Amino acid sequence: MSIPEAKSRLRADMTARRATLGRDRTRSGLDLADRFLSAISPAPGGVVSGFLPIGDEIDVMPLLARLRAAGHGIALPVVVGRGQPLSFRLWRDGDPLEAGPLGTRHPSPEAVPAEPDLLIVPLLAFDRRGYRLGYGGGYYDRTLTVLRAARPVLAVGVGFAEQEVPEVPHDSSDAKLDYIVTDRESIEARGRS
Repeated sequence: MSIPEAKSRLRADMTARRATLGRDRTRSGLDLADRFLSAISPAPGGVVSGFLPIGDEIDVMPLLARLRAAGHGIALPVVVGRGQPLSFRLWRDGDPLEAGPLGTRHPSPEAVPAEPDLLIVPLLAFDRRGYRLGYGGGYYDRTLTVLRAARPVLAVGVGFAEQEVPEVPHDSSDAKLDYIVTDRESIEARGRS
């Protein structure tokens, strides 16, 4: 089976698995925030890129609120175009949002552009080596490659513990995460970037 076929099959399996977790997403989001902040120390005053959860994704809003309260700028990703890396704009609760692809929302073009020091990355599946399976657009892989070519940035995948798999199919275009934080544990990726 080819890498794209293996990814497609795993993507379908993990989408179904996540949908049937039956977890209290609010409680899981609070647990995630506690574990994240116990394991990761963002640079004081740095910019953190988060995301607004869609569908069955873990709730990162408690984490973003705590990071903002600690003095970090919060940015959200913006899909610029197919095959392009993401851009980022600063965001605060109540700022206007626009619809993006696949049910995402992002700050309006009037929002201040930002370059994150730390990226909180959504995922469908992860392994302990730091590989993640996303939704298939490759946006975070391209973005991390571009950002890391310019300066050090930290990439932390977040999700439910049940999203772990023994091995995520990957190739040379897949950018590794530095850490994975779930509602149950924090994992420093083996052989991280």
